[in-house]
Amino acid sequence: MADAKVIPFDDDRSRGNRRRTKAESAPAGEVQPLPLRGAAASEDAREDDPVTPPAAPGPQTAAGDDGDGDGAGDGGLERRVAAGLSFLRRRLTGDYEVDDFGYDAELTDQVLMSLLRPVYEKYFRVEVKGVENIPAEGGALIVANHSGTLPLDGLMMQVAVHDHHPADRHLRLLAADLVFVLPVVNELARKLGHTLACAEDAERLLAQGELVGVMPEGFKGIGKPFGERYKLQRFGRGGFVSTALRQRAPIVPCSIVGAEEIYPMIGNSKTLARLLGVPYFPLTPTFPWLGPLGAVPLPTKWTIQFGEPIPTDGYAPEAAEDPVLMFNLTDQVREQIQHTLYKLLVQRRSVFF
Repeated sequence: MADAKVIPFDDDRSRGNRRRTKAESAPAGEVQPLPLRGAAASEDAREDDPVTPPAAPGPQTAAGDDGDGDGAGDGGLERRVAAGLSFLRRRLTGDYEVDDFGYDAELTDQVLMSLLRPVYEKYFRVEVKGVENIPAEGGALIVANHSGTLPLDGLMMQVAVHDHHPADRHLRLLAADLVFVLPVVNELARKLGHTLACAEDAERLLAQGELVGVMPEGFKGIGKPFGERYKLQRFGRGGFVSTALRQRAPIVPCSIVGAEEIYPMIGNSKTLARLLGVPYFPLTPTFPWLGPLGAVPLPTKWTIQFGEPIPTDGYAPEAAEDPVLMFNLTDQVREQIQHTLYKLLVQRRSVFF
């Protein structure tokens, strides 16, 4: 694996070689309608056969209903199949759009979220609180704690916003550059709307009215020992506060409980980490001792709580360059997240239930 370099969030270096803004299009064949079945097919047959008398009138049913009241008749199945074929045609012909960062809204909504949702709902059984604190429109910065050895908490936070926010908003996560050098992971992260954790990309997204998510602890958060669980690490140099001030975007604190226990990290092989070019190589009670089976996360019970937004539009434009103000706001966000974590831990009945 190539050596990875973590880019600080407040690094203002420019980013080149953006992804294409639209996939190349090719002539697409027209999807043929599926053959009629059931009552519709019988009606057509009677029109062509003058000998067959019309059927006796019966109880009315809804379009696409098979008479059992569940609305899942042949018509509904045909529509779903036709929609699926149309989706495949667009993917094969390149007739779909991605933005400047590589975000593919259609693929995310119809495929990627469908793959993450069972993990969110059935495996981790995530409970969401305070989602109404996220603004319904306009740019906003969600700041969350980071934990779990592998960054599954960011993905679960994305599903929480996507599925529960009343305005159907999508969260754009800022990720370390290690994510974008891994095969397959790089492509999936771009499709999901992730981008590099740098001030330039964050400001562009906020200026476009996007909802941006950042986890300032970085590798210090997800790679900390199990004995330090739910103790927030340093929040960098306050780059996320500076970005929010420049764009006058509110900051929404987010606290995640449950991710700390999915991979209890009891050790760190620094030698293997250097050889593999990764920030740490975790040793857990099951990994690497049980091989691939040891990489399966424990099915803990999660809670994600979004706190009340902290407004930034009341500060002067030059406030983004004030180090004292940035320190105070960073400390305020960190303390609010830490306080909520302790409160959620006191309320939690069990790690798994």
